[in-house]
Amino acid sequence: QVQFVESGGGLVQPGGSLRLSCTASGTFSSLRTWAWERQTPGKQREFVATIRSNDNTDYADAVKGRFTISRDNAKNTGYLQMNNLKPEDTAVYYCKVMGYGDVGNFASIGQGIQVTVSS
Repeated sequence: QVQFVESGGGLVQPGGSLRLSCTASGTFSSLRTWAWERQTPGKQREFVATIRSNDNTDYADAVKGRFTISRDNAKNTGYLQMNNLKPEDTAVYYCKVMGYGDVGNFASIGQGIQVTVSS
């Protein structure tokens, strides 16, 4: 089982920046892919960004050029740097990790962290 510690959310003005962090702990041998998703009330959770074990990245069109996903394998941590934030970025952000452990391949998601963009 994987546990997460998420941090970095909060309230920011439009045009501002935030950096989300997500540290995984538990019993696993590798964390291959990190991803961030977000959800607003009444809507389905949506993909934001992903980084694979080879450091290839993908982004949702809505965040391309503004958000950067990264990882620190030594710290079992994923990051999402969010710049030029817009009100429509307001959401609960979830980190997700896919890896390999005692039970084989797994995918786990964090509890979510609120990001609010408002003046």
